[in-house]
Amino acid sequence: MSDVVFSARAVTKTYHMGEVDVHALRGVDLDLRVGEFVVLLGPSGSGKSTLLNILGGLDRPSTGRVFYREGELTGLDDAGLTRYRRYHVGFVFQFYNLIPSLTAKENVALITDIAPDPMRPEEALALVDLTPRMNHFPAQLSGGEQQRVAIARAVAKKPDVLLCDEPTGALDVHTGVLVLDAISRINAELGTTTAVITHNAVIAEMADRVISISDGHISGVTENATKRGASELEW
Repeated sequence: MSDVVFSARAVTKTYHMGEVDVHALRGVDLDLRVGEFVVLLGPSGSGKSTLLNILGGLDRPSTGRVFYREGELTGLDDAGLTRYRRYHVGFVFQFYNLIPSLTAKENVALITDIAPDPMRPEEALALVDLTPRMNHFPAQLSGGEQQRVAIARAVAKKPDVLLCDEPTGALDVHTGVLVLDAISRINAELGTTTAVITHNAVIAEMADRVISISDGHISGVTENATKRGASELEW
C-alpha cells in the first residue's frame, strides 16, 4: 500500500540474559501510515519500547521482517541503518539528552549542521514555542522546555517519522500537556508520521489510532472517531 510507511511482519525479539531468555516481542504484525498520529499503549515491560527501537533502526529483530516504504530495514547492515536513522527518523526520549554547555539553539544546530536539507534552528524552536528561550542553556530551562528543545532537535532535520518514547514520563501534567501539544502540532503542520509510546491511557485520546501492546503481542487496535487536543485531556 502506497500510504504505508512501516510494515512489520512476524517480528520477534528475544534477549538472552544468562540462562534465561526474555521474549520482548512475540510475532508482531504492524502497519503505520503516512502522516498519522499513533499511540502505542501498554504497561512497562510489554515490548513497546523494543518495537519502537526496531522501527527506528536502533535495534534488530530476532526474527521477522521490517520494511520502511519500499526498503527492508532487516536487510540493512550497520552503515545502512545509520543512514536510515540520520535521514528519515527523529527520536524523542523520556530524558532529554541535551548538551549542558550549549544553548537551546546550539543543541538544535548539532542536527541541522549534518542534515542534508534541514530547517533553521530558529524555525524548529519556533515550532515548539521556544523562540524567547533559544539562547538559554539547559540548566536555565524547565523540564518541559528542555523536552521541547529535544523535540525541536528531532524535527529540525525534517524527518519522515517522529518516534517518541514516553516523552512526558518525567514531567508533571501541565508541562506534559505543553509537550504533547508540540508533538501534535508538528504532526498536523508538517505531516510527520508520529508514533508515541506510553503507559498512560489518557494520551491515547489524541491519536488517530491506538495500538495496544501486552506481553509482546498486539492485543488490540482502535481508531478514534474524534481526536482530543492535549489541553482537552482529562488527567
